[in-house]
Amino acid sequence: MKWDPAKYVQFGDYRDRPFFDLTGRIHADRPVQVVDLGCGPGNLTATLADRWPDAEVVGLDSSEEMLARAAGRAEGNPALRFELADISEWKPSGETDVVVSNAALQWVPGHQDLMRTWLDALRPGAWFALQVPGNFNAPSHALLRELAGSQRWEPKLGGMLRGGESVGEPAEYLRLMLDAGFSADAWETTYLQVLPGEDAVLEWVRGTAMRPVLAALSPGEGAEFEAEYAALLRDAYPQSGHGTVYPFRRIFAVGCRNQ
Repeated sequence: MKWDPAKYVQFGDYRDRPFFDLTGRIHADRPVQVVDLGCGPGNLTATLADRWPDAEVVGLDSSEEMLARAAGRAEGNPALRFELADISEWKPSGETDVVVSNAALQWVPGHQDLMRTWLDALRPGAWFALQVPGNFNAPSHALLRELAGSQRWEPKLGGMLRGGESVGEPAEYLRLMLDAGFSADAWETTYLQVLPGEDAVLEWVRGTAMRPVLAALSPGEGAEFEAEYAALLRDAYPQSGHGTVYPFRRIFAVGCRNQ
């Protein structure tokens, strides 16, 4: 599945805000190594290098397109680098002090088991912070799955899109961290995003949830699917003179391993 970095950052302010709400709860002083799992185009990873200039900051992502966009951000900063990697195969090193995963783990089936492995491997005083979307049962995603499973599209798209099982609830992530010996905090926030323009919610999901659908269809089929989906979204999220209000629930958890 290919990613479009330009489309992903189209709503930058809305996509970036949860990252800063998440990392604002990390109170690491002088970490040695900071790892961003699922770094995307690298713009947010670079802010970690600014925050901790003495740390080695590593951004990992499985998308070559995203990493091509990120590469320029590491120029002139030897402490910041980006690597092509499957985060499901990553393991912390003995020097990993801060791990951040922002809007990435929902793409990794069984990531809760991975989290247990990562948390157990981190040394005392290390921090782990995650944010995942909690809107898989919102109309935008429910309608997408419903349409993909319709008679017209099921042969190519049936079973492709995951639902609420893609992520845990805040209490689950909190329990994982507490069981691993972390002092932890978990919470959720619903952002009421006012999106501008026509078919604004469609534009939003083109950058994320629709990527698997568009990758599976030909350009002509993709356009046909989008036209049907856009009509459903207009009914679910009516546009007003202020724009289109798109409620977006996010799930957060941050913890520090006890000494």
